[in-house]
Amino acid sequence: MSAPEPCLGVLLVPAASSAREPLLFTAERAGVRVVERLDEASIAVVDLTHPGGSAALGALMATSQGASLSLLVMVEPSESIFLTLDALQPAEVMSGGLRSCELGWRLKRVTERHHKRQELWRRQQDLSLLVELTADYAEHLNVEALLHDVTRRLAERLGINRAALVVVDRGMESARVVAASDTSGTQDTPLELERYPEVREAVRTGRIVLVEDASHHPLLEGVQSEVAARGIHTLVALPLHIAGEVRGVLLLRAAGGDRRTFAAHEIDFLHTVAHATAVALRNASLLQLVRGQNEKEISARIAAEAKAASLETYHLFFANLREGVAILDDRACVLSLNPSGESILETTSEAATGQHLVDLAQPVDETVLMELVTSARRGESRSDVDLMVRTPGGRRVTLSFSAAPLEDGLRAIILSFRDVTQARHLADELRHTKDFLERLIDSSVDAIVAADMQGRIILFNKGAEALFGYGAPQALGGLHVDTLYPAGVARQIMRQLRSPDSGGRGRLGVNRQEVIHKEGQRVPVNMTASIVYEGGREVASVGIFTDLRARMELERKLSDVENRLEESEKSAVIVALAGTAAHELNQPLTSVMGYAELLKRKLREEDAAYKPVDIIYREAERMAEIVRKIGRITRFETKTYVGTQQILDLDKASSHDD
Repeated sequence: MSAPEPCLGVLLVPAASSAREPLLFTAERAGVRVVERLDEASIAVVDLTHPGGSAALGALMATSQGASLSLLVMVEPSESIFLTLDALQPAEVMSGGLRSCELGWRLKRVTERHHKRQELWRRQQDLSLLVELTADYAEHLNVEALLHDVTRRLAERLGINRAALVVVDRGMESARVVAASDTSGTQDTPLELERYPEVREAVRTGRIVLVEDASHHPLLEGVQSEVAARGIHTLVALPLHIAGEVRGVLLLRAAGGDRRTFAAHEIDFLHTVAHATAVALRNASLLQLVRGQNEKEISARIAAEAKAASLETYHLFFANLREGVAILDDRACVLSLNPSGESILETTSEAATGQHLVDLAQPVDETVLMELVTSARRGESRSDVDLMVRTPGGRRVTLSFSAAPLEDGLRAIILSFRDVTQARHLADELRHTKDFLERLIDSSVDAIVAADMQGRIILFNKGAEALFGYGAPQALGGLHVDTLYPAGVARQIMRQLRSPDSGGRGRLGVNRQEVIHKEGQRVPVNMTASIVYEGGREVASVGIFTDLRARMELERKLSDVENRLEESEKSAVIVALAGTAAHELNQPLTSVMGYAELLKRKLREEDAAYKPVDIIYREAERMAEIVRKIGRITRFETKTYVGTQQILDLDKASSHDD
């Protein structure tokens, strides 16, 4: 299938027709050229108005080349001539005289129709070849021989000198030619990828590589001299995509004499062929893989059945095991099942034989079960894999599976299983209870510390972290319980716990102690303690500590308030008493002072009575000052009088200074 000529050739029939001059005049404008040889023509202008026109037309149609030409017929209208046209089926007809403008227009229409007819013919040919290739790929098992035939037919159809199929390994480390149009039969020839940059580029990009001038194209730099020596002008490399990877290339090369390029419709056709070839290669690989797997499965099953037969001597042993035991072949299908297995899976050995393990056990998560079987296939033994399965009766039970290869070198498997539903349920309940108790202990405000009988701390809640300053990981990482107490206190507490006098054997009632903070300060606490017994044997001790620092600070503040209240009450009593005394003493002192003053006025200084009266007056005046101080008492202030005796300090008690 060569590329189309620059313009179509037009042959005038008969050659002596008067239409030659108009045809020569209009041919170039119509995009055609007038030719004299039949093998150069694609269109024929037949002049049936010429006397020799009918004979020339008959001679033309008698040739194989003439039958494929597109015809433009010039006629004089008549009934007989139109009957001739019905059988001839020309592309265009001119009647009523020869006009150059009409001839040029009709030539253009004939040219367009000829191109369309040629394109339709090419498409039919391409489709026909594709159908043949697809049918061959589907029917033939000898893919290698078929690929050679495909490359040969492609080369013939496209008119090129070579078509080849190249298969490339992963990573483009190596390649080989598996079929070529210019060799006979199948082949498997290594290919040096360094000499074929177009193949490397198609594999790298996954796209079609088209080189139209091989001797000057930059892609072929380094091998251009070799390409030129082979006379190669045009080449195309089409990648073959298999499972998302480019695993091969369809390579076509054409010499300069064959063609100048590949047309767009040819590239589309080759792309479809490449896709079909990739599918054929993939199917061939799968067929070989399936054949190999089937052979391996048959061999493995025969070996497993033989091994199972050799275990008949252990049948009595398996029959009396409380655990279920199943022997599986390489495909994880059951070869035998013991009575315990029948009971656990609610089936019979006859019904289970030949069933796949997944279908028999109906696991909730079949991936876990198949991973166990796969490990046994690899020669690994695994045990105690818990998995929930569904029985035919609808129950869900938890089974603990163990699997091992039946014997080294064989792919048969021995699978044992036991019902652990109740045990796992109890374990879950214990775990939930343990979690609850741990949360309860951690949420306690009081510090809770437990230690084994060697003094190693085994429990340290958040309250203990706050009280002692240690983090739980640090305390559980090797901290000794003696570190939490002043020297000797821990041993004293253990003696009290073992004594019946402190709340009973193994118990210690609430008592005041001091513990040591991480920073070294002593912290007052109330604590209770007990010993944990297991079968009458001491296994641990537990202490519960209440931090008294906040309580003691509150007690101190209350004591200060009580002292201040007591002092206030005393001051109030003194003030009230002082007020009363000052009021009651003021009146008699006023009288004493008044009468003493009267006596002094009546006496002269030289009188013997004057001095005593004067003493009485001064002492009374001093007493009045004392009474005034008593009246000014506002607080309770004392001073030492005789020995340790305390009396009221009037000067301080009556002072207004703070």
